[in-house]
Amino acid sequence: MSFLIIRRLLQSVLTIFGVITAAFFLVRLAGDPTLLLLPAEATPSDVARLRQSLGLDQSLLVQYLRFLANVLRGDFGISIRQNTPAMSLVLERVPATLELALTSFALGIALAFIAGIVMRMSTLGWLRSAIMWIALARQAIPVFSFGLLMVLIFSVWLHWLPSLGRGTPAHLVLPALTLGTYELALYLRLFNASLATESRQDYVRTAYAKGQGRMRVLLAHMLPNALLPLITIAGINLGLLLGGTVVTETVFSWPGVGRLIVQSVSQRDYPVIVAGVFLISVIFVVINLLVDLLYGLLDPRVRLA
Repeated sequence: MSFLIIRRLLQSVLTIFGVITAAFFLVRLAGDPTLLLLPAEATPSDVARLRQSLGLDQSLLVQYLRFLANVLRGDFGISIRQNTPAMSLVLERVPATLELALTSFALGIALAFIAGIVMRMSTLGWLRSAIMWIALARQAIPVFSFGLLMVLIFSVWLHWLPSLGRGTPAHLVLPALTLGTYELALYLRLFNASLATESRQDYVRTAYAKGQGRMRVLLAHMLPNALLPLITIAGINLGLLLGGTVVTETVFSWPGVGRLIVQSVSQRDYPVIVAGVFLISVIFVVINLLVDLLYGLLDPRVRLA
């Protein structure tokens, strides 16, 4: 188990290094930020002085080496637009992103768990088909379109819920519903298939032979084993949720990290973009590491491998 942890830690460090390296070079493709900071009547000498003050007059290699040296000290630079440490701006948005992502994640898992249990316990074929079709229909609608549809129905027509911003629990309902239901079909199909596989195992037949009820066999015996594949996929999706809330945050004006990165791209604020990408990659890698360790604790075969 210790070898597994060390190996995954090394892989995590290399992954984060690759992500921030790619982010450093890719943001440079957005263009020169000095053209946005100076007025239209600025002279070439004004542009040159600003580029020198920002360190953009040096070669790309020199900028990259200096960037790595600063990152090792925890310094991601100063925001070009707001003249504030870039990482501080990103950290201010983290609570909002975590709130949305974790709520959406819990909502999606809970709905899949309830729907899967209902499908497994129900003897009505039309009910099982209806649940699956509803989940698939939701996944077929893009997050952007579904979010606008939720705003149109619950905010514009019914006036039940606020559509923009963050502040009260009511502000969280629509974005969490939009994001949490998107992966419902994936969770439900995986959970249902895993339960179907477990139902054919010998220990299930033994439990029935002992006279145990259907609900007890399902919850006490089949469920712990059926959750193993779901844990892996859910852990990966949680990392994707933390980094992929950009669309939802934009639709609902949710003040999270994703929306900050989008705004920084349009403003060519290099330090904020790289700091945001770095933080999201760290969270994603840590979550996947924890999932691997949890999987190893739940399944002894992983530790043996």
